[in-house]
Amino acid sequence: MHEIVEILNEIIFTQMGLSHVGPGQVVMWIVGLFFIWLAVAKRLEPLLLIPIGFGIFAVNFPLTPLMGYEADGRPQLLAVFYRYGLEWELLPPLIFLGLGTLTDFGPLIANPRVLLIGAGAQLGVFFTFLGTLLFGFSLQEAAATGIIGGADGPTTVYLTHALAPHLLGPNTVAAYSYMALVPVLQPPIMRLLTTAEERKIRMPPCRVVSRTERLVFPLVVCGIVSLLIPAVAPLVSMLMLGNLMRESGVVQRLVDTAGGALMNGVTIFLGLAVGATMDANHILTDPKPLVVLGLGVLDFAFCTAGGIWTVKLLNLTSSGPPLNPLIGSAGVSAVPMAARVSHAVGLREDPENHLLFHAMAPNVAGVLGTAAAAGMFIAMFQ
Repeated sequence: MHEIVEILNEIIFTQMGLSHVGPGQVVMWIVGLFFIWLAVAKRLEPLLLIPIGFGIFAVNFPLTPLMGYEADGRPQLLAVFYRYGLEWELLPPLIFLGLGTLTDFGPLIANPRVLLIGAGAQLGVFFTFLGTLLFGFSLQEAAATGIIGGADGPTTVYLTHALAPHLLGPNTVAAYSYMALVPVLQPPIMRLLTTAEERKIRMPPCRVVSRTERLVFPLVVCGIVSLLIPAVAPLVSMLMLGNLMRESGVVQRLVDTAGGALMNGVTIFLGLAVGATMDANHILTDPKPLVVLGLGVLDFAFCTAGGIWTVKLLNLTSSGPPLNPLIGSAGVSAVPMAARVSHAVGLREDPENHLLFHAMAPNVAGVLGTAAAAGMFIAMFQ
C-alpha cells in the first residue's frame, strides 16, 4: 500500500501540471480570459483577440507540450506555428496579401497629398522610440515598441521579430489591443485638438479614378518601396500583389481565397503563435512588457494627434480645398476602423457631412507610412 501511495505521489508531483501551478500562471490565465471576454462581450477585434487570448490561456498550463521542443528537436504544436510562421516571417506577409485584396486605394490615388497625413501620423512611433530609451530599452527594443502606435498588427509582428523577438508577445498584444480600442481612445483626442468649426468642414467629392490608375498604382508603389526601403519589401510587395489581383478583375477566385479562406487561416495561426509567447515565466519576470503596455497608449495618442496636426498644417500651406482635420486621426493603420471613427465623429457635428470615403485615403496611407517606418528601423538597427 505504501508503494502505491508513493507511485501516486510521484505521478501527481511529476507528471501532472496541477502541482506546478503558480501565481504567475493564474495571472496569465486571467489575462487570456480577459482578451477572450473583450472579443466576445465587447466584439473588439474578435478575429484576433480570441486566438491570442486562447494562446495565452493554453500555454500557461504547466507541462503541456505546446510551445517547447521534443527530445529529438521537433517543435511542439504552437511552436510549429511560431517557428514556421513568425521565425520564417511567413504569416505577416500573407496577412498583407489578404489586406491588399480588401483595400481600395482609390481615395488615396484621387488625393495623393494625404500621403503626408499617413507620414505625420507616425509621430507617436518616434516619440515612443525616444521615450523607451529612457527606460533602459536597447535601440532594437525601442524601435520595436515604437511601431505599436501605428496600429498595424502584422507590421508590429514583422518588426518586433526582426529586432526584439523576446518582446513579440507584449508588443503584438498591445498593438491589437489599442487597435480594438480605436473607437474609445480616438474620439476624445479628436475633439480636444479640433474646433467645432473645423469638425464641420465639408470636403468636395473626390475625382473618379480610372482603371488604368488603379492597375498602375500597386506596381509603382511596389517598385518605389523596393528601391528605397528594401527591408520592408516582403510586406509591401504582398500588399500590392493582393491589390493588383483585386483591381485586375480577372482573378476573382484568387482574390476570394487570399482575402477569405487563406487570410482567415493565417489569422488563426498568427494569433495562436503570438499568444503562445506570453507565458508567465517570460512575461512576469521582466518589467519591460508592462512598460510596453503603458507607453503604447501614449504612442497611439501621439500618432492620432500627429495625423490631425498634419491636416491643419496642410490647410495652412495648401491652396486647395480645406481638409477636415478629423480625417487626420485615420492616418493610423487600423483599417477601416479608424476611418469609420473619423466619419462617426464628423456625423455628430453635422449629420449630413459624410467623411468615410475621404478618411479612407489617410487610412490606407497610414499602412504605407507604418511599413516605411518599420523598414527604416530594420535598416538602421538590424
